[in-house]
Amino acid sequence: MRPQAGASVSRRRFLSLSAGGAAAGAAALSGCAMQVSSGVSGSGETVTVMVNSGDILPEQVQQAKKELGIKIALVKYDITKLIAMLTSGNPPDLVRGVGAVDLPYFAARDVAQDLDPYFARSDVLKLDDLDPVNDLWRFDGRTQGKGPRYGMAKDFSQDSMFWYNTSAFDKGGVDYPSELEPITYEEWLENAKRLVQRKSGQTTVFGGSFNGLTRSTLLTTMTASAGGSLFSDDFSRVDFTTPEARKALTWYIDYCKTKVGPSQIQPDPNGWDGPTYQAGRLGMSNSGYWLGGMIYPEKKLAEVSRLAPAPVFAGGERISACQGGTGLWMPRGAKNKDAAWRVFEWFFGEAPAKARASGGWGIPSLKSLRPLMPAQEEYQKRVLKVQENELKHFSVVSFTPYTRADAIDALFNQIAPAAMKGQISVDTLAGSLNSAINEQLKRGKEQVG
Repeated sequence: MRPQAGASVSRRRFLSLSAGGAAAGAAALSGCAMQVSSGVSGSGETVTVMVNSGDILPEQVQQAKKELGIKIALVKYDITKLIAMLTSGNPPDLVRGVGAVDLPYFAARDVAQDLDPYFARSDVLKLDDLDPVNDLWRFDGRTQGKGPRYGMAKDFSQDSMFWYNTSAFDKGGVDYPSELEPITYEEWLENAKRLVQRKSGQTTVFGGSFNGLTRSTLLTTMTASAGGSLFSDDFSRVDFTTPEARKALTWYIDYCKTKVGPSQIQPDPNGWDGPTYQAGRLGMSNSGYWLGGMIYPEKKLAEVSRLAPAPVFAGGERISACQGGTGLWMPRGAKNKDAAWRVFEWFFGEAPAKARASGGWGIPSLKSLRPLMPAQEEYQKRVLKVQENELKHFSVVSFTPYTRADAIDALFNQIAPAAMKGQISVDTLAGSLNSAINEQLKRGKEQVG
C-alpha cells in the first residue's frame, strides 16, 4: 500500500519565494507546469527527477534503466518552475533539496511526502544504518530534526571544519592547528591575519575564507556555537542583538573588515574557494570534508593539505553542524511514488552511493558505506582520523520553516556591506537585520498558517 498522494497546494503558501523576488515568483505560478509520467506499475515507468547538473550523471540514467528497468527523466532544478509544478498539482517525482534549510520550508507547506512508511519496509535503507545527519530531513511540524522523515542526504560534510595549507603556515611562521582539538574563532582570525599576503594594496594570497554555505546557515551555526539560537523558540523571529548572535555577527563583520579573505566587499575572482585553494592562493578554506574530492587528485596539494575541526568560541560549545546535507525529497502530489522510491533507494544505497563514497566528495549518509571513504594514502588516513573524531560533535542546528536561506541572504547582502566597510556599527546592523528579516518571517508564517 502506497502513502496517500496530496492534492495541489495553494499559491498563497509560496508567495514569499525570495527577498525582492516575490512578485516574479507569484507571476510565474501559472502556466509553467511540466507533464510527468502517469506511469504503469512495475518496470518500464518513468520517474521525473528535478536536480542540478551533475547531481545525476547521464551514465547513471543509463545505469538505472539497465539495473532497475526505470527511465529517469532529468529536469533542471529551478525554484520558480518547481513552485509552479507544485501549485498546479503536477510536480516532479523526486526533487533536489538542501536538507539543512529546504526541508522545513517544504514540509511546513505540506507539499513533501512523509517517507516513514517507505523506510519501514526498505531492505536497502535501514533506519539503524542512517547517519544522524539524515535527521536534517525530519520535521515534526515545528522543529527540524524530529518527527517524520521527508528525504535523505546523499552525502555530507561538517561545514564549519576547515582545510589548511601547511606550506602557507610554514611561510607565515604560524603553528598548525590541532587535528583533534578545535582552535577558537578568535585564533582562526589571528592566523588568517598572519597568513594573508598583499602587494601594492591588493590581496595576492587570502589568509583564510570563512563564509559558510550561506550567510544565514553560517550565522545560525556560529550563534549555536556561542551557546544561543539565532531564532526564537517557534522560529518565527530572529534576534541578532542577543549576546550569542551579536558575538557571531561581530566576528563575521570583523573577518570582512580585515580583508583577510573573500567577502562581499572583497570578492574572490574565482567565485568560490576550490580553484583559489588549488592555486595556492588561500591559506585556510572553511569547507568540510567534501573539498577533499578536489584536493586528492592533485598529489602535491594533497600532501600539504590538512583538515581541522570546526572552531569554537572561547567558553562556548563544541558544535560541528552540517549546513548542507543535499539530497532528494518526494512531493506528496508525485504520480509515480513507488517507482520514485525504488530510484531513491538505488541513488542513496546502491551503485551511485558507493561511487560517491569512494571519491572523497562527502561522508556517506549510510554508516555501512564509510569503509569506502578514501584511505589509501597517508594524507587520506590523516584526514579520516580528524573527520571520524569530529563526527562525535555533530548536532542538528534547526532552521526556520518560514523562509528560504537564499531569501535571508538577499536581505543580509543588501544591509551588511555598510558594516563591513565600517560605515555603520554592528549594533545598527543587528537592528536593521532584525527589522528586515522578521518582516519576511512574519509573512512566511502567515502563509503557512
